[in-house]
Amino acid sequence: MDLKNFFHDNSVANLLRHLGIVTGILFFLSVGYFYIYLPYTTHHGETVQVPALRGKSIGELENFLKTYKLRFEVNDSSYSDSLPRLSVTRQFPFAGSVVKPGRIIYVSLNRVTAPTVPVPDLIDGSVINAQAVLKSNELRLGRVYYVADPFRLVKELQFKHKQVVAGTRLPKGSVIDLIVGDGLGPADYVVGNLVGDEYSIALKKLLAWNLHLGNVEIMPGADTTGTKSFVYKQNPAAGDSVRVGDPVALWLAPKGYIEPDKKDEENP
Repeated sequence: MDLKNFFHDNSVANLLRHLGIVTGILFFLSVGYFYIYLPYTTHHGETVQVPALRGKSIGELENFLKTYKLRFEVNDSSYSDSLPRLSVTRQFPFAGSVVKPGRIIYVSLNRVTAPTVPVPDLIDGSVINAQAVLKSNELRLGRVYYVADPFRLVKELQFKHKQVVAGTRLPKGSVIDLIVGDGLGPADYVVGNLVGDEYSIALKKLLAWNLHLGNVEIMPGADTTGTKSFVYKQNPAAGDSVRVGDPVALWLAPKGYIEPDKKDEENP
């Protein structure tokens, strides 16, 4: 075939031959693009199921997701007191979703430190109201101690056995104890003996007696590190009259403790 005549032949037959060649080339290019290139680059027909990531630490995420041919990005942070710090609290897509390999999973991480919230004003309110308000402020109700008072209303708030006032900022999830009136007024009775009891047993007794823990001190020279603590002294003393909800101060020491001045008397 004379190539010069082929490309310069203006006959209808030659034009149709040109169109056929171009159409064939476009057809093969289209087949290659849609059935070879696109499936390879977009993983057409391949899917993976997104695993559950909640609770997993940031340090293990990359290697863990590699086994699923997935990636991750941190998009925000939140706080949960039930999960380890810097672990996943939320994810998107959700666990169980079916996605293509290479998909990015967006995760929220648990904060290192808990955000703080202000303590609400609960004084002169009911216990039921206090519980609802604490929950709405992401705080938790702890123990309720009753004191002699003609009204069953909140009289004081405590955090870790210390008084706390409204507006004080505490970590989310903090436990707030309430001192509440018993609605009965004064009612004297005799306090029992706590001396010689292990500290945890003494706390249970106080709770059963409707008394609450006052100041706690370690006896002079005593070392309670790594050992059980026992009640060495109490105030009010056993046999003294108290009212419902009164505080009881305790002095702790390890078993067998002897005060320094008594040691001197025994060893003149």
